[in-house]
Amino acid sequence: MAEEHFELFESFFRGEALEFLQRGVDMALEEDGPDLTSNGVFSGSDTLSALLVAKEPTLLAGLPLVEVVLRRLGAERNVRVRYSAREGSRVRDGDGVCRLEGSAASILRAERVIINYVAHLSGIADLTARFTERMRGYGTRLLDTRKTLPCLRYPEKYAVRVGGGHNHRMNLSQMLMLKDNHVDRAGGISRAVALLREAYSPCPPIVVECRTEEEVDQAVAAKVERILLDNMGPGSLTSALRRIPRGIETEISGGVGLESIGELAGLGADYVSVGSVTNAARSRDFSMRIESG
Repeated sequence: MAEEHFELFESFFRGEALEFLQRGVDMALEEDGPDLTSNGVFSGSDTLSALLVAKEPTLLAGLPLVEVVLRRLGAERNVRVRYSAREGSRVRDGDGVCRLEGSAASILRAERVIINYVAHLSGIADLTARFTERMRGYGTRLLDTRKTLPCLRYPEKYAVRVGGGHNHRMNLSQMLMLKDNHVDRAGGISRAVALLREAYSPCPPIVVECRTEEEVDQAVAAKVERILLDNMGPGSLTSALRRIPRGIETEISGGVGLESIGELAGLGADYVSVGSVTNAARSRDFSMRIESG
């Protein structure tokens, strides 16, 4: 995959991320089963040309998955891919984004899996871009969350990056997030933080979810790495942010929508996290147009 516009994809999908992606593609192909219809109609030597087409305007994400699917299918040598759009570009209704030429059986076997990935990831990237556009001019960055579909976390978080967003933790081990259930069990924020620092050396960054200014003060005193202000109104957020010194990151979360993201970004927090960019994004419409046999 030597296309110059795939740098983000290649840098994102390394190590564990690449392994999860490949396993996910394998499962998608497996659950589709053998294509008995195409195998019964086409011979092994039949070829065709197919164009992947956007059927509505969108930000394009997931295009590198075309070659990943073909490789996992073992069809990278008998299907040629030519790109006519760049990953992360805006496409219009009717735009062709890539052409597949070669084995008819392989292209038809991969068709639905390719479309599903590109449609889903483009929807996430497009919605993320709508959020980030409304945050333009502020220093606050948009974060995704772990509200992702099972086994699709890495592709979905990659799509957020394509749309201009940033990634929160990928899994539960990358940051330690103290929520009310942890704090209640430990007997307070200070004790919960102390327990984590005793348990792990080195200790991953600690984030404390705070719902009141009193909790904010406790988290500040514990010198945690980030304070998450959860479901607070603008007035409470402004007051809480004033209580947090520089050196402790700040994050706003809870019920954030397109209508409120601009105001929240203007409050001066480091981050605003938005679960809806992954769990409420609508897949965009794509189709595979068979153009010749």
